[in-house]
Amino acid sequence: MALKVPTFVLGQGSHRLNRIHLSSGLPLNSPRYVRVSCKARPRQFRKQQSKQLSLSRPPPDINIQEVADESTTDQSANSDSFSNFQLETDSDAEDDGGPIMSNSIGEGFEDSILSEETGLLTEKAKEGEQLSNIQLEDLINLIRNAEKNIMLLNQARVQALEDLDKILGEKEGLQGQINVLEMRLAETDARIRVAAQEKIRVEVLENQLENLKRELSDRDASEGSEGNIDEKPSKNVNMLNSFSSLSEELSELREENICLKEDIQVLEAKLTKVQETDERVQSLVKERSFLVNCFKEVETKLAAAQEDVSKLSALKHECQVLWEKVESLQPLLAKATRQADQAIFFLQENHELRKKVDRLEESFEEASLYKLSSAQIQQHNELLQQKIRSLEERLQRSDEEIHSHVQLYQESVKEFQDILNSLKEESKRRAREDGPVDDLPWDFWSRILLTLDGWMLEKKISSTDAKSLRDMTWKHDKRIRDAYLACKDKSEREIRSTLLKLISSGTSPGLHIIHIAAEMAPVAKVGGLGDVVCGLSKALQKKGHLVEVVLPKYDCMQYDRIGDFKALEAVIESYFDGQLYKNKIWVGTVEGIPVYFIESHHPSRFFWRGQFYGEHDDFKRFSFFSRAALELLLQAGKKPDIIHCHDWQTAFVAPLYWDLYAPRGLNSARVCFTCHNFEYQGKAPASELRSCGLDVQQLNRPDRMQDNTEHDKVNPIKGAIVFSNIVTTVSPTYAQEVRTPEGGRGLQGTLNYHSRKFVGILNGIDTEAWNPSTDSFIRSQFSADDLQGKVVNKEALRKLLKLSSEVATQPLVGCITRLVPQKGVHLIRHAIFRTLELGGQFILLGSSPVPHIQREFEGIAINFENHPHIRLLLKYDEALSHSIYAASDMFIIPSIFEPCGLTQMIAMRYGSVPIARKTGGLNDSVFDINDDTIPVEFRNGFTFSVPDEQCPRAGI
Repeated sequence: MALKVPTFVLGQGSHRLNRIHLSSGLPLNSPRYVRVSCKARPRQFRKQQSKQLSLSRPPPDINIQEVADESTTDQSANSDSFSNFQLETDSDAEDDGGPIMSNSIGEGFEDSILSEETGLLTEKAKEGEQLSNIQLEDLINLIRNAEKNIMLLNQARVQALEDLDKILGEKEGLQGQINVLEMRLAETDARIRVAAQEKIRVEVLENQLENLKRELSDRDASEGSEGNIDEKPSKNVNMLNSFSSLSEELSELREENICLKEDIQVLEAKLTKVQETDERVQSLVKERSFLVNCFKEVETKLAAAQEDVSKLSALKHECQVLWEKVESLQPLLAKATRQADQAIFFLQENHELRKKVDRLEESFEEASLYKLSSAQIQQHNELLQQKIRSLEERLQRSDEEIHSHVQLYQESVKEFQDILNSLKEESKRRAREDGPVDDLPWDFWSRILLTLDGWMLEKKISSTDAKSLRDMTWKHDKRIRDAYLACKDKSEREIRSTLLKLISSGTSPGLHIIHIAAEMAPVAKVGGLGDVVCGLSKALQKKGHLVEVVLPKYDCMQYDRIGDFKALEAVIESYFDGQLYKNKIWVGTVEGIPVYFIESHHPSRFFWRGQFYGEHDDFKRFSFFSRAALELLLQAGKKPDIIHCHDWQTAFVAPLYWDLYAPRGLNSARVCFTCHNFEYQGKAPASELRSCGLDVQQLNRPDRMQDNTEHDKVNPIKGAIVFSNIVTTVSPTYAQEVRTPEGGRGLQGTLNYHSRKFVGILNGIDTEAWNPSTDSFIRSQFSADDLQGKVVNKEALRKLLKLSSEVATQPLVGCITRLVPQKGVHLIRHAIFRTLELGGQFILLGSSPVPHIQREFEGIAINFENHPHIRLLLKYDEALSHSIYAASDMFIIPSIFEPCGLTQMIAMRYGSVPIARKTGGLNDSVFDINDDTIPVEFRNGFTFSVPDEQCPRAGI
C-alpha cells in the first residue's frame, strides 16, 4: 500500500521548534516552518511468460534498515523511486537564537546511512546473493520509505507538541500582562474622572474671575469722583491679590490637566497594544486548533503506515514462501517438459504407424472384395429384387389408403361448410330481430363513438344529434350497426346523413363515465395506475356503461397499441398563464375503450420530454392538462354522469370543475377522486396555482388547498379531497392506514374531517390480459385444472435466462417490482441470498429511479452474472414478466407499505404462491396458510408483519 502524506505546516509565529531525537538516536534540529511531503509511485508488476522458468531466489537474510532522509539520493539513482521527502527551512528561524541543522549535516547523515547500506549490499554481493527480481526491490524500497515516513511523522509530532507548550506559556504571560493593563486602565479612568471634575471647577473659577473683573470695572466707574481716594488703592490691592491667587490656581489646574491628557494618551497607546495582544492570542488559539487537527491527521497517517508495515512484512513472508514453492516446482516443470517432449515424439510415431495401418487395411479390403464369388453376388442381387417388389406393393397399398382418407376429408369439409352456412343463416335471422347487438367487438362501437365526437367538435353535426347517436351506439342498437356497415365504404357525408336518419329518443342503459388520468396501460404505463385505469374502464364497459378516457399525448407512448389513431380537425383552446393556447385532439381505441389524447401546443412542450413524470415543472404540466381536458368536455358538449380523476396529476380537475366549468354549463357530473398512493402529493408554491386560472387567495386556505405542514404551498390531493363528491383509495386497509399520522403523510386530518365521503375499495386485475389459459407471451398455456404447462414454462424460462435445469423440482422464486424504498429493497436483497442459501432459484425483474439503489443492485447483478441459480434483470419487459409469473413457484412482495398492489393477484392467477407483508392491500388479498382466524378456503399464501430480515418460518 502506497503511503501519501499531505503537505502541512507545523508551527507559526516567532517560536522555533526544539530539538527532536530520531529513532536512531541522532538529534535533528528543525526550523520554525517544516513542510513534509510524500509522493508515491505505484508498484509495477511485470509478467514474464516463457516455456521454462529460470528464477533466482533472493537472499533470505536481507535486513531492512531505517534511514532518516534518502529521497535525494534515491531520486538521482533511480527514476522510479517510491517517495521523496523534503524539509524546508525558514530564514527567520535563526532570529530566535536556536540551533539549526544545516544542509551539510543532513547530507552527511544521508551519506553515512547510504554508505552503511551500500556496504551491506556489497557484502551480500560478495557472498553471491544478488537481487534479480524487480518486485522484491520495490518491496524493500517500500518498507524503507514507510519507516522513513514513520520517523518524519514522529519528528513532526514532537515538534508540534513542544511548540504548543511554548504557545500556551506565552498565552499565560500575555494574560498576566492583560490583567495588569486592565488594572492600570481602571486607575486611568478614575484619574480621568477627577480631571473632568477639576476642569469643571476651573471653568467655574474662570467665570467667577470674569464676574469680579466686571464688578471691579463697574465700581471704578461709579466711585470715580465720590469715593475716598485712600480707600480705593486698598480695595484694588485686595482684588489684585485675589486675582493673582486665582490665576496661580488656574495655571496649576491647567498644568495638571495637560499631564492628565498626556497620561490618557499613554494609556490609550497601551490599550491599543493590549488589543493587538488579544488579537495575537486569538490567532494563537486558532493556530493551536489547527495544530491539534494536524496531530490527529498525523496520528491517522501513522496508524495507516503501521498497518502498511505489517502488511509488507506479511507480503515479505509470502514472497519467501512463493520462492520456496517456485524452487520446488522447478524440477517438476523440467520433468514435465521432458515427458511432454517424449509424448510428442511417441504421438508422431503413432501417427505414422496409423497411416501405415490404414494403407494395409485398404489393401486388405480390396483383396477381400476380389475374393467374393460370382454366385454370392448373384444371390445378393436376387434378394434385392425381392425387397424392391415388396416395397412397390406396400407403396401401392399406401396410395390407396391416402386416397380414401382424402375422400373422407373432402366429405367432412363439405359437411362443415354446410353447418357453417346454416349458422350464418341463423345469425342473419337473429340479426333481423329487434334488440341490441352484442356480437361485435368493443373496438367497433368505440370507433363509432369517436367518429360522432369528431363530427360534433368539427361542427358537422349538432351536440343534440351527437348525443342521440351516442345513446344509440351506447345501447349497441342494431340499426346504427347495419347503417354504419352498409355505408362504411361511402363518403363521410353519406355516412353522416345515413346515421342522422336513425335518430330516435331512448334512455341510456347505464352511466356516462369519463376518466381523466395521466396513465393507461398498455400505451402509457409507469405503475399500477395504468393497469387500474384500463382494467376498470373495461369492467365498467362490460357492465353496460359508456366509458371514455382522456390522456396527455406523450411523445414516448406505445402508439402501435392504439387502434384507429387519428387527429381531429378541431382545435381546443385552453387558458394558461394569462393567455389561450391551442391543443390538438387525437382519438383512438385502446383495448376497446375510446380514448382522447390532448397534444399541447404550449411553447414549453409539456409532454414532449421523453418520459411521463419526473420533470421540474410537473405541477404546471398536469395543471395545464387538467384544464385542457375539462375544456375538451365543455366544447364537445358532453354531459357525463361521473368525472373520475386519478392521483395528484389530475387532482386539479375537482376545483377547476366546480369553480370554473360548472358555472359555464358543464354541470351534469359528480366528481370522483381516487388516490392510488398518498406518498406522492405534488406540492408546489401557492403562486403556481394561478397559472391554470384558479384563485390563489380563495384556495390557499387551511380548509381548502393549503398544505397542512408547509403553509406556503398548496396540495393538489388536499384540494381534490375537499372539492370531490366522493374520495376513494385502493384498499380498505390502506384507507385506515392513511387516516393515521404514519400513513397519512400530513393529510390524516383532512381525511378524518371528510371521512363520510372517503372509502377504500380493493383494486382488481384485468383477468383477460392476465389469463394463463390464453396468454400468448408464455410457452405453454395452462389452467388450475391442468398445471403441466407451468412445468414447461419453468423449463423454458430457465433455458432463456441460462439457469440450471438439473433439478426439475428446484423451487423458483420470482420478484417483479420497482426498486424503491416503499417496496422493501433491503428485504428483496436479503431474499436473494436467503433463497440461494436454502437451495432455490431467484429471478428479479425491475429497475430503480433512485441512483444509489440502482447502483447497488447492478453490483449484485454483476456478482451473479453467470450464476446457475440467480438472475437479476434491471429493466421492465412486459413479455418477460408474463413468463416469470407463469414459471415461478413463489412470489415475494415485501413492501414497507402498499396501497393495494397487483403483483400478488397476478401471481395467484398464474399459480404462484405469494409471500407478502401484512400492509395495505396485501393484507386484504393475501391470507396466511396458518391463520386460524381465516376460513381454510381463503388461505392462499404466506404473510409476515415485521419488515426485517428475521424470518419466522424456516421454509421462507
